[in-house]
Amino acid sequence: MLAASSLLLAACTTAPPAPQDGTGAPPSSASATPTQDAALSWGPSQQDYDDAAAAVSAMSVAEKAGQVMVAFFAGTDPAPQVEAIKKLHLGGSIIMGDNVPTAPDGTVDVAAMAEVNKTLQDAMFDGRDWPGIISVDQEGGLVSRLRAPLTEWPTPMTYGAAADKDVSRDSMAAMATELSALGFTMDHAPSVDLTIGPADPTIGARSLGSEPVPASAQVPALLEGFESAGVLPSVKHFPGHGSVTTDSHLDLPVQDAPLAELEARDWKPFQAAIDAGAPVMMMGHIAVNALEPGVPSSLSAPSYKALRGLGFEGVIVTDALNMGAVENAYPGGRAAPMALAAGADLLLMPTDVYEAHAAILAAVEDGTLSEKRLDEAATRVATLQLWQKSIAQVASLEEVGTHADEAESASAAALTVLTGQCKGGQVDGALTIQGADPAANERLAEAARSRGLQVGSGPVVTLLAGRESGTGDVVVSLAEPWGLELSQGKTKAALYGDTPAAFEALLDYLTGEAGAPGKLPADVGEFKAGTGCG
Repeated sequence: MLAASSLLLAACTTAPPAPQDGTGAPPSSASATPTQDAALSWGPSQQDYDDAAAAVSAMSVAEKAGQVMVAFFAGTDPAPQVEAIKKLHLGGSIIMGDNVPTAPDGTVDVAAMAEVNKTLQDAMFDGRDWPGIISVDQEGGLVSRLRAPLTEWPTPMTYGAAADKDVSRDSMAAMATELSALGFTMDHAPSVDLTIGPADPTIGARSLGSEPVPASAQVPALLEGFESAGVLPSVKHFPGHGSVTTDSHLDLPVQDAPLAELEARDWKPFQAAIDAGAPVMMMGHIAVNALEPGVPSSLSAPSYKALRGLGFEGVIVTDALNMGAVENAYPGGRAAPMALAAGADLLLMPTDVYEAHAAILAAVEDGTLSEKRLDEAATRVATLQLWQKSIAQVASLEEVGTHADEAESASAAALTVLTGQCKGGQVDGALTIQGADPAANERLAEAARSRGLQVGSGPVVTLLAGRESGTGDVVVSLAEPWGLELSQGKTKAALYGDTPAAFEALLDYLTGEAGAPGKLPADVGEFKAGTGCG
């Protein structure tokens, strides 16, 4: 590893803005004589950039190739990953579900998780003056690598339904505080893809909704929440995964919409993120016919140019390169240099990080990837890491699992009634619970019993765990609300989560202690977006 500390001490104070190589606009703060504390449009200062540029200029090609990769590993032993970090000079590591240590009761072993992250960070920090990236997919709802005893969060659609910027900000700040306590520096969230409803197989309740204006309005607050806790948000998945009908984990989705339609709808939340100073944007694996037919956007120069054309100057990270949309057609490390040449700055989860690293070196050697482009990517990433170091907050492990109030507030603000009473009271001392997911049924039953309610008699509350429909006195969707369209019940409500806190909010409504202020963030059959009591 290079001795970055000494390089940074010698950083030039009049370095030019980041080289562009045709892939992006210069930093907005750059001028003939930029001041060193001037903030770039995506968060870091000019000084952060100058220091990063000086450090990268002294790196070998091998070091720069590692600097632009976030790798994954198997199992809970980080030793193989530490070896890869040291051999390949990796800039980051991601924690997936199988990397999370568990306690005997099956919950997350918080201390062990923190120790794994510290081990990885120590390896990446060695010889550098900036922390490495330790990232995770923690959106809330289905995409949550870390569960109890961490606070469990409802689906992201909650924030679209609540339409309350304070709720959005406070929820993300609380979530990020717990991640920070465990040693994470980046969360691949929020997902700002607009969903098209039941035809969307991948995003669903991971989306803020289907309508560009209300969804976009929540984006700045979500980003502010993450950054207030010192965790970098990674906004995903440009050019929009919610309006295609193929799951990119499996195969390549195709986007047929014209650019004018994408700009007017799908790209609005991304534009809101850019305008709010988002530091990181994730490029998805979607073939946009209006840009480059048949090529995943993560490997498509016109797609990167389109994102830069919206004004984004920060770090563009690819979606995971081991996903079917890329790996099926570009195996053996081929995608890594292709993505960099197209305009990526950070490569997430190459299938084989050693092959990807070798492919980058070979591409620089044969000229298919210019060293100038690699320098640009490595400099952006180092700039980001230096800035994250400056905004990092000290968080204790005692913070973990202490934000149930914020989670309940979010679910309470989002609870949406399509038909039935705006203030509940349907349950008077007893309820019968049914649904396809026994774990969700038991969670609600446990919450009800703790309130002194009898479970097994009284009005039937049917929980929809997925997209199925159901029948009952009260029918409640727990994720996407699509199943409510064909469900039969006097009351039909959308909860957008199956967490303990979400069920507390539901019981407050059912017992008449609270109302249902949320509004549908997407159409559900004849129930249009905006339907609700709020």
